[in-house]
Amino acid sequence: MKKPSSPTRSGDISLKEGLETLVRTYRLQGKLNEVTVVSSWERVMGKAVALKTQEVYVNQGRLFVRLTSAPLKHELLMAKTRVAELINAEVGETVIKEVIFL
Repeated sequence: MKKPSSPTRSGDISLKEGLETLVRTYRLQGKLNEVTVVSSWERVMGKAVALKTQEVYVNQGRLFVRLTSAPLKHELLMAKTRVAELINAEVGETVIKEVIFL
């Protein structure tokens, strides 16, 4: 008895390539990067900063962070370029151009 052969076509692509093509076609990379920035805030800044963070969102290349601690806000204001560098390094490309602490 003959074994069923696996269907292969010459135009087959891997799942990874297909998803990359989908993201490129629908121009979703920018939004995916913004979501990555928000979700990685705690990992990049640490648990102590995350506990005093009320809200994090991205709008037009600017990262807005609402903090509940005035001393922490003042300290992070002094290091806002470093915060942007850390976030962009986590994403792997320049997504954040400016950090605004609220």
